[in-house]
Amino acid sequence: MRGRRVLVSGMGSELGSLVASLLEAEPWVGELQGIDVDPPRRRLRTAEFHRVDPSDRERAVELVTRFDPHVLVHVAVWEPDARVNTATAHRLTNDFATSILGGAAECPALEQIVVRSAAEIYGRARNSPSRPDETAPVAPTSEFGRMAARIEATAADVGHRTGVAVGAVRLAPVLGPHVPSPLGRLLRMPAVPFSLLADPPFAVIRDLDAATALVAAARVGLAEPVNVAAPGAITAWQAIRRGRRLALPMVGPEWQLARRLSHLFGAPVPEHVVEALHRGRLIDRGRAQHLLGVTPASSTPEVIDSLYAWPSVVHVTRASLQQRPGAA
Repeated sequence: MRGRRVLVSGMGSELGSLVASLLEAEPWVGELQGIDVDPPRRRLRTAEFHRVDPSDRERAVELVTRFDPHVLVHVAVWEPDARVNTATAHRLTNDFATSILGGAAECPALEQIVVRSAAEIYGRARNSPSRPDETAPVAPTSEFGRMAARIEATAADVGHRTGVAVGAVRLAPVLGPHVPSPLGRLLRMPAVPFSLLADPPFAVIRDLDAATALVAAARVGLAEPVNVAAPGAITAWQAIRRGRRLALPMVGPEWQLARRLSHLFGAPVPEHVVEALHRGRLIDRGRAQHLLGVTPASSTPEVIDSLYAWPSVVHVTRASLQQRPGAA
């Protein structure tokens, strides 16, 4: 159906603004609005953006109900230690989930909710499956996983009360040149820790592929969870070698020391990243093509290679500028 009103929460994030830019090109989308605490990270042609503090529940609900969307794409998820610390990420994510999903429950035109979830929702307990599919128990063992579980539960409750379809896109760790990612930040450090005794594999996904999956979920009316990850896998040791970094072998308790040192050097390592590097993180992505009609274009090794190809910040001193040819 053409001319559908679509609301994107978290439009100011890199992933949210990328989702919005893709939605602008969708022929079925009519009006497009977004809500976030920060403005979009990219130029949007037609989308209307509203800047809202997550704690201002009254204004957020008023904006949602006034727009009365047909489709809500909820991307307002703060990954711990990506842009803010774990406590702040929990508060911001919970505030927006309560306001926006709660407001959506009052919208008579609402037909579809798509939420950005995470592979961390499955946890990494010792008896958990090594490659869980969508039927595996939700048993998060990190704060990021618990955040994803709460968002899915809140959206499911809204869907049950209102009779609208709810789809959860459970993404592998998202990496991109402008995506704040604790995993990506750690892997780009000069020295990178890895588990000496295990070095298990994990998968990631490129930001464009993640955004494409979220838009596809809205397009097809996804009404269940779906795992989305790039094909292939990689271990921390393999990533370190591809990036020509110094490898720091870790055994058990040494991870705590590594986390403290990494934090001092500007790359905090939250518990879900430690889980991925210490116990691995793979998900069964076999149903994505069937449910969404799209699959990631970049493999996990290709995403990691592009991670190391991103330009780094170069600090330029006044003396170095004066030494350049032609400098005054």
